[in-house]
Amino acid sequence: MKAAYLIKYGRAESAFEIRDVPMPEPTAKEVLIKVEAFGLNFADVMARLGLYKGAPPLPALLGYDVVGHIEKCGTSVNGLKAGDRVTALTRFGGYAEYAVTEATAVQIIPDEISAGVAVSLATQYCTAYYLSHQMANLQENDRVLIHAAAGGVGTALTQMALHKKCHVFGTCGSQEKIQYLLKNGVHHPINYRKLDFEQAIRSLVGSSGLDVVFDPVGGKSAKKGYRLLGAGGRLLCFGVSSMNQTTTVFGKLKVLAQFGIYHPLQFLSQSKGIIGVNMLTLAAQHPEKISNAMKAVVQLTLEGVLKPHVGGEFPIAQLAEAHAFLESRQSMGKIVVTW
Repeated sequence: MKAAYLIKYGRAESAFEIRDVPMPEPTAKEVLIKVEAFGLNFADVMARLGLYKGAPPLPALLGYDVVGHIEKCGTSVNGLKAGDRVTALTRFGGYAEYAVTEATAVQIIPDEISAGVAVSLATQYCTAYYLSHQMANLQENDRVLIHAAAGGVGTALTQMALHKKCHVFGTCGSQEKIQYLLKNGVHHPINYRKLDFEQAIRSLVGSSGLDVVFDPVGGKSAKKGYRLLGAGGRLLCFGVSSMNQTTTVFGKLKVLAQFGIYHPLQFLSQSKGIIGVNMLTLAAQHPEKISNAMKAVVQLTLEGVLKPHVGGEFPIAQLAEAHAFLESRQSMGKIVVTW
């Protein structure tokens, strides 16, 4: 089979190589999937730049989500069979014509769900569901700030917050994305390149603050988000995309310092807190939570509640272009690569 390996860190155009490698064999609790398409996530960009701690060593086979048909099931797999069309989470290995993954990370989908939508559900929408329903426990009338609201997870979080009847603030970096946020239902879209989001939101909510902040950016963004929280507020950090804007050790340390310093007594006295979420760690320790989230987002999509947006579809020959597009922060919604 063919697989796209990350062979060197750095610029997208020189980072990947298509190789012919043996097809993987599923273990007892795994399934082998003939991959129709795989999705890109910002963690892929971080891994390509050598900034993702959990990525495998070079040469690395990246990929966190795929859509395709089951080719073979392990001997202990129940409820799935060869020929089923599925969306699936992969703990790496998705950039290939065939991929293996735990059966608990697989969900059957109908043919009418497109490849781009399917991979959105596997990673972005599962992440958003777990963040919003399990960790933040969004309630009606909550005031919610979503950073990178035009991205895949941001799009999903917005739709879930609106379904919960929350009041949504969203940040993005261009006027084009402002229009996208408005179309997706964001009540107060903010271009962070033109406005200080902390000042803009404070002028609207006053001293009572926000109930929830979803932050994949990190650094000073997280610090500002924490300051915006009112009593009972939760800051959920699920990425550090600001780290890819620097290549020096000093720059990385600066980003880490910008998070600020906190103490449990501070959380106690102010009645607010910070929650970190890493979906790969969660999947490794609690696969049933991922399975439940996948079932929920597929059902909500079929009901029309969730409407994933595919922001770009690239053939495998343009994998580098797809990576560069995602890294440029110009993309909106999910980026998918087809074989």
